[in-house]
Amino acid sequence: MIDSLKKRRSIRKYADKPVGKELLNRLLAASERTQTMGNMQLYSVVVTRDMEMKRRLAPAHFNQPMVTQAPVVLTICADFNRTVRWAEQRDAVPGYDNFLSFLNAATDALLFTQTFCNLAEAEGLGICYLGTTLYMPSQIIDILKLPRLVMPVATLTVGWPDEQPPQTDRLPLESITHEEVYQDYSPNDIDRYYKEKEELPENRHFVEINHKETLAQVFTDIRYTKKDNEAMSEGILQALRRQGFLDWPKR
Repeated sequence: MIDSLKKRRSIRKYADKPVGKELLNRLLAASERTQTMGNMQLYSVVVTRDMEMKRRLAPAHFNQPMVTQAPVVLTICADFNRTVRWAEQRDAVPGYDNFLSFLNAATDALLFTQTFCNLAEAEGLGICYLGTTLYMPSQIIDILKLPRLVMPVATLTVGWPDEQPPQTDRLPLESITHEEVYQDYSPNDIDRYYKEKEELPENRHFVEINHKETLAQVFTDIRYTKKDNEAMSEGILQALRRQGFLDWPKR
């Protein structure tokens, strides 16, 4: 498994070959063994194969082509709806319409997502994790008809690879580990840890074509701007209110 992870890469082009239902269900079932808060499994997975449904989902993911090209799109949701329905049907009084419950469910959902990715890639499937899921969650909620206390948190495109893209870079291990307590980064640390990333030819080219002085400026001024982050943060908060995770404090 370690060797497989060291070789992993995001796949955005897929062969014209279906992902069988038996294989997909076997991987999803195995992924249920993932760690989960209180053994409640606070997640659900919406499986999208229908081309029209994929076309409807695509704009919520900035029309990235792999959304419609992949045989399968999985939307993984933080889900307290099922637990609440179970509790109410068994004469219990649930109290999960709050932000902590969303965080617990989102954590469960993301742990499940990562386990599925590892298992699917070990079977030879290609995966692309779409970070756009939380950019426009209300669109996804409408398209997939997600009820109260269900919030989309991750999307995966899944299929058989039709490309072998280069691996993206990673920071050195020492840059992300802290012994006993968090050791803040000195200017020398930052220079050392980001040196290799900044000197990669593709990243130097990225800086040049965007007319910036540093790679950091590409991230802050173009890719992930304060304005966009604040606007999308408001969209997430609106979706959380709509889905019932911000119903408190009660008036």
